Formats: sequence, C-alpha cells, structure tokens
Amino acid sequence: MTATFAEFRAAARTAIEDARLQASLETAIGRFRLGRVAALEALPHADALRDHLKRVRHSTLANLAAHLETFEKNAKAAGTQVHWARDAAEACQIITKIAQNHGADMVVKSKSMATEEIHLNQALEHAGITPIETDLGEWIIQLANEPPSHIIAPAIHKTKEQVAEVMSPAAGRTLEADIHALTAEARRVLREKFLTAKVGISGGNIAVAETGSVVLVTNEGNGRMVTSAPDVHIALIGIEKIAPTWDDAAVWLSLLARSATGQPLSIYTNIVTGPARTDDPDGPREVHLVLLDNGRSALLGTPKEELLQCIRCGACLNVCPVYRKTGGHAYGSPYSGPIGAIVSPAIFNDKNFTALPHASSLCGACTDVCPVRIDIPRILLEYRAEHAETGQTPRWLQIGENAAAAAFATPKRMEMAGKLARAAQPLIPGDQLPVLPKQSFRDIWRTTKGLEEER
Repeated sequence: MTATFAEFRAAARTAIEDARLQASLETAIGRFRLGRVAALEALPHADALRDHLKRVRHSTLANLAAHLETFEKNAKAAGTQVHWARDAAEACQIITKIAQNHGADMVVKSKSMATEEIHLNQALEHAGITPIETDLGEWIIQLANEPPSHIIAPAIHKTKEQVAEVMSPAAGRTLEADIHALTAEARRVLREKFLTAKVGISGGNIAVAETGSVVLVTNEGNGRMVTSAPDVHIALIGIEKIAPTWDDAAVWLSLLARSATGQPLSIYTNIVTGPARTDDPDGPREVHLVLLDNGRSALLGTPKEELLQCIRCGACLNVCPVYRKTGGHAYGSPYSGPIGAIVSPAIFNDKNFTALPHASSLCGACTDVCPVRIDIPRILLEYRAEHAETGQTPRWLQIGENAAAAAFATPKRMEMAGKLARAAQPLIPGDQLPVLPKQSFRDIWRTTKGLEEER
C-alpha cells in the first residue's frame, strides 16, 4: 500500500479519463448525498445530535483506557474471549490461530474495514485458510482481486456489466447483467458457505462498554449469518470504536446510517453479547473479540487524535471533489477520500502516503457533512506542515507553493498574478486548466461598488 505523489497523480489521471468509472461514481454517490440531506432534515434536532456525538466521542477518547477496561470486564462476564492486538501482524496471528485451532480450512467474512486494514485475507490464505467475503460488494471485489473503492460501498466503481463479467467464472456460466439475477446467484453460492463454515469473521461498528456488546450494522443478511451460523465468531474492532453506554450508542446509530446512505437505520442492526446460551436455538458456541490498536493509541493526546472520532459513515467521500473524480483506488489504501487522507498516514507508514494530505482542495465540505464534525482540513494542514519541515514535499511542489505565497503576499501582487495568468491562458494547450474569467472578482467588486456609490 502506497500513495506517493507520482503514484497518486498517475492513478488519478487514469481514473479521470475512465468515462465508465466517472458515471458509476457520480450515480452512486449522488444518491448517497441526496439521501443524507433528506434523512437529516427529517431528524429532529439533527445538528444538536451531531454536537452531542462530538462531545461523546471526544470525552470517550480522553478516557479510552478506562472505557476499554470496562468493556473487557463486561465482555468476559458475558462469555466473550477478549484478545488485544498491538498491530496488524499480531491481529492476523491471533485470528489465524483461532481458526486453525478449530480445524477451519475456510472462513466466511462479513464486511470489515479493519480486516482490510490488516490484510487479513492474505494472512489467512498464507496459512492455508480460504476467506470468503459474503457482503455482495466485498465478494465482487474479492473475485476481481481488487481493494475496496469506498468505505461503505466497496464495489461502487463497478457497473452491472462488469459485475456480471466478474461473477460468471464463480457461477460456472455466463451471467446476464441483471441486478436481480446477479443477487440471486450470489445468494445461491454464498448460502452453502454459511452452512459449512466453522468460523465466521466480522468487524464491529460499535463496542458498548456498558454490557460488553458489539454492534454491527449492515444492509444485507450476511452479517447475521456470519455471526450466528458458524460455531465460532471472531470480531475485529479498532480500540477507538468504544461507546461508554447504550445511550451513547443510540446517538451514534441515529446518525450513522443517515450520514452514510440516507436511511433512518440500516436494515440489519446486530448486537452480539457473548456466545449462544444453552436455550438459544442458534448462535456461535464461542465468541472471540480482537481489539486492534495498530497505531491508534499513539494518536491520543496529539493534534491528530480527532481523526479517531470517525464512525466510518463515508459521507465525506461523497462530497469531496477529489474523491468524486479519482475514486478510491487512487488513494492506495483501504481508507480513501478525505478521511483516508488523514487515517492512512496515521496508522500506516506516513512516508508511504505523502501524497494524500495534498490530495485536497481544503474546501471544507467534508467537515460540513461529518456527523462528528471532524476538522479534516486542519489535520491535512498538520500533515502538510510536517512534510514541509521534514523535506518530504517534492521539490516541484515546494517551488510552486513558494511562488504562490509570494504572489498572494499582498493585494497588489495577487492582482498582478491574476492579470498575468489571464494573459497566459491562451498559451496553455488543451483543457489542462479551467478557463479563467475575463474579469477578476476585485474588478467586478470595484465596478459594482462604483455603481452603488453613483446611486
């Protein structure tokens, strides 16, 4: 996983020139944007709830160790086996060992960004265990051998024709590009996997300290199958996903689906509190919870701690002018878009993702829609400043930034730079830059002001 300047620019150019990708992105995320607006308008006191969730997430992170200890105590009391993973390697080792101890040569998985983060599928395959993604979007990209393109819609970049092409080999016949037919085929193939797997692996949207419960929200029934049909359920969840109480979790849930897809609540909201009881008709006989650090604790108490407040709704991706043109793969990370531009350098090696903090116009649309009001532009600027101080910014960018700083240092310089740019516009070939207006805002303002004074 990397996103250097050269890699990001090359991937972005390829994405922008892909007309089919552009159409797929705008159709899907346009629907998400409109749905979010309508859903929050219908929610009484939505802005007050966002402010409240912000306070909850901030105070939770300020006392994270205590809340994690409470969660561990209550989870163990409910029968859950709790494991702590310092990094991706340790998390993969723990999960692989559990699967091996139960003689699993195949596991079924529900959608989980945390498992994408630690490259769990590759670790399982290396150990001779076949992972089967059961979320439709995740299964599609697994068949295509691609990473997710969106936090909540991993196959958002695929058309139905491309999906049919990818699924046909798995089905053993040529499938038509019909959504209902493709969904039915996925159900037929995956149902057998649910019933034969010894181990199911999921992520977790919220870990509720009050009862030691894990909450999973999905729009497909696969999440319930993964967490109840196999004898063993393993959940991987980042240590920042703690909600101290169910009241806190309720506020979280009231904003999560509305921000993500425009739904009042996801179709399936699953709560796992330990293994099945003696009189339960189904459910896992063992529940293992792996709490993942992987660089998160190092952010506590730093200017970047705020990024840990993220609830992974993906709303910031849907409004970002950069993501809407490049898609997710250009980011070189499971986490894309504005949140990915600050999460990826934080939990992976920052030197591998130097381009991402610069892949932003700093328009602030991400903060406007964030249900927790994370100030993403501020954190992006933190990274940019660090890159400038440590010499990680490419020379050509440094020269450009210094020239811009000099040009915008005074009103007169800025006005002169604008005039020179408009004069040079005809000399630039093709449509590489947007066409500058014939009049600057300052000229329009002077004209308008003069007219007003004449009146």
